[in-house]
Amino acid sequence: MSSVAIAAVLSRCPDVVRVLESLCWTPDTWPEPEQIEALKLLIDGVGASENGEQVLSKVKAVILEQCLPLLVKISASAATGGVGRSQRSTTDAVCGLLASCLALCGADVARELALLTMPALAQCEDADGAAAHAQDQLHLDVAVEVLAVLLPRLSSDAQLTLTCLSCALSAVKVLPEPRAAKVLLRVLLTLLNASRGERRDDALRRAWRELCRWRAPARALLCLTALSDLYFPASSPGVRADLRGSPAFWTTVQAGLTHGDNVARKRAQYLLRRAVAQNQQFGPCPPGGDDCYFRWVPSEEETLRLFWEDYLLVMETLEENQIHVIRPVLNRLDTLVITTAGGDEGPALVHPSWLLCAYQRMFRSENQAVVKEGVRHLMELNLLQQPSFALAYAQFIVGPFMDSLADSSLFHRSPSQKIGECPEVGLKIQEFMVTFFGSLPQECRGAVLMQLLQRLGSHHWCAVPLLFLAQALARLPTRPLLGPPGLHALREVLCCTMITHQVLLRGAAQCFLLHSALCLTDVSIVTLDEIFGFLVHFRSDESLCRGTVLWDQLCQWLLENEGKFAPTVGNPDAPGRHQTETGIINVRTYVQQRLEVFLVAPAMTDQADSLPDPGEAEVLARAILLSADMDVTRLGEEEAAGRLETLLRPLLEVLRRLSTNVYLPVCKSDRSLQLLLRLLQLQRRRGGLGAETENDDWVEAAMKTLVLQTVEEVQEFLARRLSGELQEVCDVERAGLYLSLLREALLRFSHVEWYRCSVQDRLVPRLIQACRSILTEPTEQIPTVQGQVPRAVAMAVLSLLCEVAEGGVLEPQSEAMLSLGFLSDYFHLSPEHFNQPLVKPAAQQSDSTVDDSPFLRDWGRIAAHFIRDQWTCLGFLQRSAAHSGSQQASKACVALQAAVEALGLLPSDLVLPLLDFMASVLPQVAVCEEFLCVEAVTASWKVVLGLSGNARDFWSTLQSFVQVAFGRGALELREEEAPNLTKSLHKIAGELIELGQAKMGVFNVLIRQCCCIWLPSGSESESGADGHFSSAMSHLDILTEACLYGPVFRRDQRLIQEVQTYVEQLGEACAANSAVSSDNRDEQFPRVCAVAFLSRLQPHNHLHQTLMEALLLRLLEKDQEIAKSKVRYYSNSLQHRVKNRVWQTVLLLLPKLRTEFVVGTVLGRVFEAAFCSNQASVKYLIEWAMVLILYNNPSCMEQLWECFSVDQEKTKTSVCTFLSVLVHMNILLPKVQDKVGQWSRALEVILQSCFSHNFSVRLYALLALKKVWSLEGARSAAEEALGGSSAIGGLATVVQACLHQADVMQNSGNAMKNWLRIQAHFFFSVFHPLRDYSVETIFYTFPSLSELSDDEWIPLWKFERMVEFSPNPQLPLRNPGQDLIQACGVWIQQDRDDLEQEERWAEVQKKIMPWNLSIQEQEPLLAAQQRSQRLGKMNTALLVVASLIDKPTNLGGLCRTCEIFGASALVLDSLRHVGDKHFQALSVSSELWLPMLEVKPVELVDFLQLKKREGYCIIGVEQTANSQNLQDFKFPEKTLLLLGNEREGIPANLLQMLDVCVEIPQHGVTRSLNVHVSAALLVWEYTRQHKAPPPSR
Repeated sequence: MSSVAIAAVLSRCPDVVRVLESLCWTPDTWPEPEQIEALKLLIDGVGASENGEQVLSKVKAVILEQCLPLLVKISASAATGGVGRSQRSTTDAVCGLLASCLALCGADVARELALLTMPALAQCEDADGAAAHAQDQLHLDVAVEVLAVLLPRLSSDAQLTLTCLSCALSAVKVLPEPRAAKVLLRVLLTLLNASRGERRDDALRRAWRELCRWRAPARALLCLTALSDLYFPASSPGVRADLRGSPAFWTTVQAGLTHGDNVARKRAQYLLRRAVAQNQQFGPCPPGGDDCYFRWVPSEEETLRLFWEDYLLVMETLEENQIHVIRPVLNRLDTLVITTAGGDEGPALVHPSWLLCAYQRMFRSENQAVVKEGVRHLMELNLLQQPSFALAYAQFIVGPFMDSLADSSLFHRSPSQKIGECPEVGLKIQEFMVTFFGSLPQECRGAVLMQLLQRLGSHHWCAVPLLFLAQALARLPTRPLLGPPGLHALREVLCCTMITHQVLLRGAAQCFLLHSALCLTDVSIVTLDEIFGFLVHFRSDESLCRGTVLWDQLCQWLLENEGKFAPTVGNPDAPGRHQTETGIINVRTYVQQRLEVFLVAPAMTDQADSLPDPGEAEVLARAILLSADMDVTRLGEEEAAGRLETLLRPLLEVLRRLSTNVYLPVCKSDRSLQLLLRLLQLQRRRGGLGAETENDDWVEAAMKTLVLQTVEEVQEFLARRLSGELQEVCDVERAGLYLSLLREALLRFSHVEWYRCSVQDRLVPRLIQACRSILTEPTEQIPTVQGQVPRAVAMAVLSLLCEVAEGGVLEPQSEAMLSLGFLSDYFHLSPEHFNQPLVKPAAQQSDSTVDDSPFLRDWGRIAAHFIRDQWTCLGFLQRSAAHSGSQQASKACVALQAAVEALGLLPSDLVLPLLDFMASVLPQVAVCEEFLCVEAVTASWKVVLGLSGNARDFWSTLQSFVQVAFGRGALELREEEAPNLTKSLHKIAGELIELGQAKMGVFNVLIRQCCCIWLPSGSESESGADGHFSSAMSHLDILTEACLYGPVFRRDQRLIQEVQTYVEQLGEACAANSAVSSDNRDEQFPRVCAVAFLSRLQPHNHLHQTLMEALLLRLLEKDQEIAKSKVRYYSNSLQHRVKNRVWQTVLLLLPKLRTEFVVGTVLGRVFEAAFCSNQASVKYLIEWAMVLILYNNPSCMEQLWECFSVDQEKTKTSVCTFLSVLVHMNILLPKVQDKVGQWSRALEVILQSCFSHNFSVRLYALLALKKVWSLEGARSAAEEALGGSSAIGGLATVVQACLHQADVMQNSGNAMKNWLRIQAHFFFSVFHPLRDYSVETIFYTFPSLSELSDDEWIPLWKFERMVEFSPNPQLPLRNPGQDLIQACGVWIQQDRDDLEQEERWAEVQKKIMPWNLSIQEQEPLLAAQQRSQRLGKMNTALLVVASLIDKPTNLGGLCRTCEIFGASALVLDSLRHVGDKHFQALSVSSELWLPMLEVKPVELVDFLQLKKREGYCIIGVEQTANSQNLQDFKFPEKTLLLLGNEREGIPANLLQMLDVCVEIPQHGVTRSLNVHVSAALLVWEYTRQHKAPPPSR
């Protein structure tokens, strides 16, 4: 209804009220938007004509009786299903009607409505998602639209304005972002725009104070971006709220720049850009606090402008997450650093925190290459050499920088580094730490170091980062920085290292951390108690053990600081706790006092007490040994002898009284034995290759002498206690202490004659007799603790005695060995005597809590140990019977069946005795009880697999299992003897090899075992153990796999292995290499072991020859299989590596093979392989093999010539392989009979190839021609044979012409390069196939020169250290000359891409929007110039806005897409683009048929708000936390598609105006699409959903 119609109605109907009533609706109806709009137009008309009281009353009634009830109904409907399209249009119509009514009613009605509406905002403070509302209350979306109408009419009411401001901010704080943005734009922005002058400034200041209290920077940035035109106006700020002087504003912006959400980062960049432009336009604002995060110096305006341009460019580029995009911009960081540093006078122009934001943003990048680049750049920052900046950056270094270093992937070595070198980042960390701490002020270094250590110990670190950080700390210069809290922090770091599984890396990290403690501890404030309490955390089997460099450094450090340590604070009345007059004690005095206190115990002690804490004995034992080594260093051996005896006198006195003083407290005896045990265990030196013997180690010899003085008393005490006195549950643990000490003494002193006699004649028989009495006693009807514990102890004693007997401690015919014979009678080898249980004691009536006793809760473990000890004894009996030949197969079957049952009873970590027993009994019953053996092997293998995640028990169990399944007896079984068992063993071998692909070192155990059995070292191999060797043929697959073995590990596993190699290369400088026993888990060990095995095979041995031939055929079949399955394979792929290993082994075996086999079988296979497409390394090995075969068999030359006659379409470039053989004709020719004929034949085939159409073939042919023609002897012989030089004149002419062609190449660009490179190539220049034949050339030199990955190179030290390699004249280990290893690299036939040689970009194109344009006053009116209407085509309601796009090519393609799919219009920033030739080239005249509008970027806010009022849904293409997938999104009919800038995307101030963000699902690595492509996808999807029927023709 138009205004003209309204005027006509009013002119004919004077009763306005009646007209109004006729257009109103009843409360139970839902009016159409057209009816509401008609009523609005009528009220507008009334306002223009008359305004009587009756009319005003009716207008108010319309508000209260029509509008408000309808809004409540809309709210009730929206509460269940949200505000739909129909509700939205009705709401817009009602709000329009309200605006017309309020224009007549005045501010009082508006105030009343506002008070009714604002509770909808306040009530949503705790809402999540859709706002909750009470009955008869407006929905949030409805309330927002109503307030947008009311607020412009309430600007004069200051109190109501502030109330509404507070409610709006509270809603924004808690609402989801889309709803919060709506409140911001429709309520808060309307409210502030309606205010003027001081009132607006006051509201802005109040809003800022509220934002400062928010803890979420992302939501504060949302508000600031929406209000940026008010906080950063285009005119002079004047007295308005200027945020530039607020430190809180700058900290909020910095938090946004490093925020995890990309939208928050974009908003922060936008605000920073606006603030900088404000300073540039109006000058600086006085700072509002002490912290000046932002300075603007007018005299340095140009410098600061360039700085902030570069800074924003860097921050925007970091959003790309692609290193090839980011790297060219990183050189701008250097410029930023220079500006940040400033001059020598005055403060810096830019606060350092801005630079840290850039680094932190890089550290949080999703691309690890960007993180690594940021870490590298920061560590090379010269700015940190200035003390002021080093201190300013300290918190960042110990915080985000340390967090970034926790990523192990940073420590991969660079491509230029070899395996075993320190990674580049590891080296830089060392330099950085020294520089950084050296630049810090002296008084701050300790605090910063303390924070760094606390950061290291605050969470779990992976082994690799912690290792290199510890190494960097160890490089710090000696300074007194750490006190007791520092040692505590280092102790926490050690706890992090204890949970890593790589033992060598764990030990190396401990070594570096201890070295750091020695260099950085302030001894004047640290007591010896704290020092030795700290040292106890360094394990002797991993780092701190005697005989290492680290131990010697510790001794020297204690000597240098003797008497400087802080006095120990303790109870002065405690026994033995006295200090010198000065209050400071030396190490020896401290140890004496500590020992006296340690051995003091109460006179009355409960016999049922558990063992004392062994940690005290550990601390004291190390202290004693350190004190002894210090005395030797300081005083010499003779004087130190008496001092050691004096030092240990309290301990020796207690030990001497053990067997005679029955009243000695148990606690005291336990402590003394704990200390003695640790002294015996820790005194051994581990000095690597130059380790000293016992005679060289004076401390160990002196300790032995002193202990032998008391050993009889100790053994008497142990024998008495182990003979039945231990009867409590806690005594089981005490028995473990006694047995450990007894084992240590027996192994340590068994070579002493009088001691061995004493043990064999008295101690062992006595113990065996006591154990026999206990075990043969009648079984208790009601089991008790006092009856069951002695049985457990007795069986443990017997288990120990069997172990030491097998170790050779006891003589075969001694009384002790004869006493052990009772075990045969005890077990009887019958079913009822196996797996005897240890019954849990029953609860007594007098003590109903026995079952609940904490001691009995672990009874299952005690019972398991009891069964384990039985099988230790049974294994001893079985092996003794096998050695004496008295074993019986029937009894062995019974025992094996019981062992299988025990596997299901025992925990996995206690099965070693079972596996050892099976290894000895399985060969006896393999034939007669095959299925039982299969069951035993299968069950054992399941146990091993179950332990694969347990690093502590897995390897020992695997070793024992291999002894069972692949022991000598099992390997020698023939398939016809036990087909099922051999089949099972082959299957398990395959599974074991497969497990080795994922777990490094598994296959090593198997191949070591097999090689030792097949070909034992020493006298057995020389005597020819053909029976053992014959089993190798049955397990040829294992040997074949060893020759080809090389698992492709994940990148993280490869890193662990390379870092372990680096630690090993440190040698004795790292004590972990001496402390940690080598386990040969190197991934190359199987190949090294196989090569060593093959090198020991003898050609004259028929079995050896048969094995070599069968192995060679297996390898060649593998090569053919790869060639057929994949004709072309990539360099360093798994196929390439396997083929390379095949031909390496072929070369190794060639000299040992029979001539008939080589000529009849091998040569044809070699020629066939040469015709395949091979990588360079494989090609060289095949060519080498051909040269060797032809050299040893010159009669086969005819077969070589036949290869040149094969169809060229088949040979293609493979003829180059045969031409390469002819390059070495100087080696082949001397052994042939018809030298002239062969020389002429060579020239003939070469000349044919010289005219090939393939450039590579011609190049090889010319090189071969040059080499063959230069053989003067052969050419002279040909001339003589043919009757003079003129006889070959025609041939000479052709050859000279071809060689001239080669000379002409030197003037033809790439041809010249290739000709020079092929002549200098190692295979044709310095390589000699006979002289250079060695293990080094085959396995190290050739791979290194053939572009094989360096993890395929096997260095010689592995052959020398890992295996027993037996070189011979035919196969030397080392190459006699060094010419080959110094040769140039590989010549590649194809030219490399020139782009690979280009340097990094020096500059990038800036695509950021000019600031002045982005902050212009956004007031111009909308200018819409519609182009011509399309003819005969249907339009959709889709409106595409491309005002942010500035590339004509993108706009031209977009115009074409919009026209094809029928968009209603395309919005550009300027219609001048239409005339651009680049635009027209892509649009192909589509602009003639598509309506075009012009909306400048600064006008977009008003334009989008206008379209929102018109009912458009604003959709943007952006990845945000709330974005929807394009595949799932349903486009509204009235859709406005807002496209972002090519680089920046959608600006932050426009993001909150979007109704929906839509993202395109992606699956590739590249993270962004071209803007035209993205728009085309969305336009098509919209068209698909709203497609109309095609127009009729």
